[in-house]
Amino acid sequence: MEKISVAVRFRPSTAQNHLPDDRHWRIDDNRISLHRSLGTPISSVSFAFDHVFDQSSTNGTLYNQLTKPIIDAAVHGFNGTAFAYGQTSSGKTFTMNGSQEDPGIIHLAVKDIFHSTQMITDREFLIRVSYMEIYNEEINDLLSLGSQKLPIHESLERGIFVAGLREEIVNTAEQVFELIKLGEANRHFGETNMNARSSRSHTIFRMVIESSIKEPMSSGDVSNADAIRVSVLNLVDLAGSERIAKTGAGGVRLKEGKHINKSLMILGNVINKLSESGRQRAHIPYRDSKLTRILQPALGGNAKTSIICTVAPEEVHVEETRGTLQFASRAKRVTNCAQVNEILTDAALLKRQKLEIEELRTKLQGQHSEVLEQVILKQRNDMHKSELECEKLAMELEEKKISRSTRAALKGTGKEDQRTYYVCQSR
Repeated sequence: MEKISVAVRFRPSTAQNHLPDDRHWRIDDNRISLHRSLGTPISSVSFAFDHVFDQSSTNGTLYNQLTKPIIDAAVHGFNGTAFAYGQTSSGKTFTMNGSQEDPGIIHLAVKDIFHSTQMITDREFLIRVSYMEIYNEEINDLLSLGSQKLPIHESLERGIFVAGLREEIVNTAEQVFELIKLGEANRHFGETNMNARSSRSHTIFRMVIESSIKEPMSSGDVSNADAIRVSVLNLVDLAGSERIAKTGAGGVRLKEGKHINKSLMILGNVINKLSESGRQRAHIPYRDSKLTRILQPALGGNAKTSIICTVAPEEVHVEETRGTLQFASRAKRVTNCAQVNEILTDAALLKRQKLEIEELRTKLQGQHSEVLEQVILKQRNDMHKSELECEKLAMELEEKKISRSTRAALKGTGKEDQRTYYVCQSR
């Protein structure tokens, strides 16, 4: 069990005047507090996080301290998610996508993944990427304009996934950057009073990383030879929460803003429920929006997750910033249970069961434990059942082959009808 890693980032100020603000945010190490112009702190408005980045921080600094561990873990089979959260115009898209001079988290993560896979010489890797957006609560494939309104499904093998989403197998970082460029061209942007190029949708860039061992290195590694690791990495750029009085949104922009605010409100509700302490936890409303449904494994599930909360330093945005910091504080209390994801063939499962039995037998040497004896007996029975099922399936397959070849041999000889006659008579 581990808690979600949460960081706060202040974007540079865009205030036109240089008059001192009546209220301003102060950063002391990883603590943020609200102060008045005279330097007196405002009581009860103070927050602490894993990391706090001031206005001079770069995307590279943020990536190395917060997101890089999740990327490294994804290469080794752990699910991972990193997303940016905050009000509109607070710097989320810049944090995730960056610029040519200061590449964002997605760009840095892609380069790191391919570098890491090249350095790991004992495993073979297959990487697939997809790019989607949630626009007005509908899922669009940014890599394929022909498919719209894609549904969400769930299965034991794949977990929660978007059906019909185009996936591209990639071999180099350059291929991925070309696909991202295509996706960005298809993404919904719009102009508001607060942002000349405002994101009008949530986007999820996904990488599926599969790997398997090239050759068993020793007898102890034989059980892993047929295991395939499959991890899912989500890099998410959320649209920002909006106040109509500030954005001046109307018509299409107003409709977009309502959908954005609603999905972010549901995300906040999910975080609130997950952060509640105590044994009795209320229902978690993952299904109330497509965003939280897709991100369900990353919120209280099987994934390593980091959240970058971007905020604006100006006094005019103090209340929005306070709301973002409250969201971040609750997210810090959410725990996930991340584990390596492996898909095993029948042969690998049998090998692992045999090894587990031998390990238990070793523990029993010199001891008389009825409990361990029962565990060994159960393991042996499970292994025997698996072997019997494999033999049964092999026999059924062989019988079908014999029956098929017999019918083919009798066909056209006239004996086929004669054989049917004798069978009927015997019945």
